[in-house]
Amino acid sequence: MTGLSGQPLSLEEQKQLAVNITHVLSLYGSIVDSYIIEFFTDNLWGKLPYSWRAVLTDLPSPQLAAVLLEKGKPEEVCYSVVWPLSLLAFKATAHTLAFSRTPRGRGGTSANRRPEEFRENRCQSSKLNPLFRKHVKPKKQHEIWQLGKVVKKLSEITRCDQVVDIGSGQGHLSRFLAFGLGLSVTAIEGDGRLVDMATKFDRELVWALEKEQARQAKDPGEVSLRGPSHVAGWVNPQAPWQEFLLPPRSGIDSARSPMAESGLSPEAGATYDSPGPRKIIPPTALCRGGRDGAETGKAGEKGTGGWGCMAAAREEQGGSPDPFRSRGRGCIPNGPHPLYQPSHPMAVNPLGPLAEGRLLLTGLHTCGDLSVALLRHFTHCPHVVAMTSVACCYMKLTTQEEPTPPGLAAPPPPSAHRPEYGYPLSAWVAGLPGHALSYKAREVACHAVEDYVLRLRSESPVLRTHCYRAMLETLIRAADPAKRRLGVQTVNKAHQLAFEEYAQLGLQCVGLDPAAPLDQACMDTMLAQQQNVVAFFSLALLLAPLVETLILLDRMIYLQEQGFQCQLIPLFNPSFSPRNLVLVAAKAGLDSALSTLAGED
Repeated sequence: MTGLSGQPLSLEEQKQLAVNITHVLSLYGSIVDSYIIEFFTDNLWGKLPYSWRAVLTDLPSPQLAAVLLEKGKPEEVCYSVVWPLSLLAFKATAHTLAFSRTPRGRGGTSANRRPEEFRENRCQSSKLNPLFRKHVKPKKQHEIWQLGKVVKKLSEITRCDQVVDIGSGQGHLSRFLAFGLGLSVTAIEGDGRLVDMATKFDRELVWALEKEQARQAKDPGEVSLRGPSHVAGWVNPQAPWQEFLLPPRSGIDSARSPMAESGLSPEAGATYDSPGPRKIIPPTALCRGGRDGAETGKAGEKGTGGWGCMAAAREEQGGSPDPFRSRGRGCIPNGPHPLYQPSHPMAVNPLGPLAEGRLLLTGLHTCGDLSVALLRHFTHCPHVVAMTSVACCYMKLTTQEEPTPPGLAAPPPPSAHRPEYGYPLSAWVAGLPGHALSYKAREVACHAVEDYVLRLRSESPVLRTHCYRAMLETLIRAADPAKRRLGVQTVNKAHQLAFEEYAQLGLQCVGLDPAAPLDQACMDTMLAQQQNVVAFFSLALLLAPLVETLILLDRMIYLQEQGFQCQLIPLFNPSFSPRNLVLVAAKAGLDSALSTLAGED
């Protein structure tokens, strides 16, 4: 991550940036800590400075996007009235201190926000071979292509071709790394169902390759394929690297490969070797684009090796993280606790004492403390020489203030050692006054700011949902003051309903009388403040990148405190993949090599 000069931030600059962010959040943290559903019940609008309210009241959505959330040149921003200096300073500070989310050397998105690779076909990346597009949503196609290139380059720099993909889900990244880039991949996933699907998709790819070879009149026996080895097991973020995965249960094989299950290999996870010279499919052959053979699956896309993240699944289905939910967009609340309850038994610990050679860890949108586990195992395990980490679901991070965030079905197992939390990691950030981040602040950091800006620009009627939910909260508390911040099931196409219809459905969802009479005058008064609700939420979103920046800064500083170099790279198109910052770290004096990764396309 670079500073204003375009050069990577030094450790001292990173520390000062953390100081500045914690100071800003200590001044304005009440905004990002607020729940928008409490806009009326807690008079959130009245808590803003009067001068701010004077200029933001009833400000149209396109202007909110242009003058508040978008980072334009000051001389290009047109204000309808003179803004107070405090609000201008608030805006400028938030934009200046946040990490840039724009990939360097790649620009230009089409009008529909999709990267250039989707210009010819909205569902098929022109950069990815059709074999790797099958069952893969466009967003994931974009991500595995970009992250795959970084992992491949990092493997060349470190001379390490053994990759451990943590939270591999259906194996799309692992499949591309193994079949497409020729790396030796162990894919770890906590959901056995996803492991089964990944294995099935691997087999389909092997069969497709054999058919392709046959059509080209080549002997399939001349090609030997090496696919990923799939392991079903949970990663414990607080365990030492020698106990990377939890103990297995007996009776079920856990290391799976398509070659093993299709009878093409004598042992699980082994490479399929047919008679004749061994050859890995060249990356150039499997990474080129094409127009045929792509399919889009409907299954939930991304596993976590920890929680099965519903937010990630929503994004894989072509949507963006829902900015209107009052609770954390989180992982399945009533499912088994993935970090501590193994479903399938697992194979030999890939980081254990019996591990051979050098390992590279990677994780694409690993949820909560699972992303922290990558960092800890990287720093402590002598076998791991490099890692790439793209995090998500910051609200699921454990903290001293909240050791079991909402949504965890089981607490961590007792530990004889001092508990280690997901945030903060670094001694520096832990020592800063005001470093604590509330659950709500971390949840807001997961929202898609770029997507929300587009909704503001287009004056999307979906924005009305903010106000509707806040109004519903007043009705719920009037009926039962003990009911606060209830999770209300999403009302389908709520913005197309009259509020009376929405209220009936919402009250019914929480077990209250849907026929309760409404004070129409009161409802009309609140509806008239719809634009103020949107403005307040926009203020919170302005601070969201600061929260994410502080969390990632903490991780960068932690790695350097442990003696390792790292870089933070904005890798994905942020309008397409909101959590687009990848943390790359390596051991053994690779400063210059890491810096080159940030500038490559």
